[in-house]
Amino acid sequence: MEIGVISDVHGNTVALDAVFADMPAVDALACAGDVVGYNPWHAECVAAVRERSIPTVSGNHDRAVASETRFAFNSMAGAGVAHARETLTEDQIEWLRSLPTTRREFDGRVRIVHGHPENPDRYTYTGEFSPDLLGEEDVLVLGHTHVQGHERFDEGVVMNPGSVGQPRDGDPPSPRPTSPRASATGSQKDAESPPDRRLPTARLPRFCRPHRPCPWRTERARRGRSR
Repeated sequence: MEIGVISDVHGNTVALDAVFADMPAVDALACAGDVVGYNPWHAECVAAVRERSIPTVSGNHDRAVASETRFAFNSMAGAGVAHARETLTEDQIEWLRSLPTTRREFDGRVRIVHGHPENPDRYTYTGEFSPDLLGEEDVLVLGHTHVQGHERFDEGVVMNPGSVGQPRDGDPPSPRPTSPRASATGSQKDAESPPDRRLPTARLPRFCRPHRPCPWRTERARRGRSR
């Protein structure tokens, strides 16, 4: 069985459309959370995920929008949360509210969490991937860091598909969404967005202009440290 895995869409329907268009045929899809936030197309992204019945877990931005929980967000992230609350329908907010923090799917072979199996808000960078993160599942899918990573162990695979909507692994400000494919072998594929799918910046609210990756966070990710 081949599973297409996405994460951290963050309201970027332009990138999400590009990922779906580029992704080869798979047997199923899964999403490691944060469907909303940062970019302005929250409703479109929620609709796209729901229409495909994609098993999805709750990310910290999803919970912030759905529960009005206060998180220590920067100004851009906070503005994205506020914008999502204003533009999502009550039904869409209720869907976000219903998302679990962890899921076991595909006969229990794949576990999906947003940040860490024991704490959905904890960043788990590639340097921290280990068999200790795996339970009885063959594949553990994480998100949250916006940085792709994949490690194969005798016990199974730990992988992060990176971020569809706001990559933080050294990409330029123009979006380059990823289209990972996960199987028991945990293979991944990067897919560059074609030029005509770049964000129409003239239509973006001021708070969500194209994101430039944070060098500190990128460097920290490469060294495998977390705080």
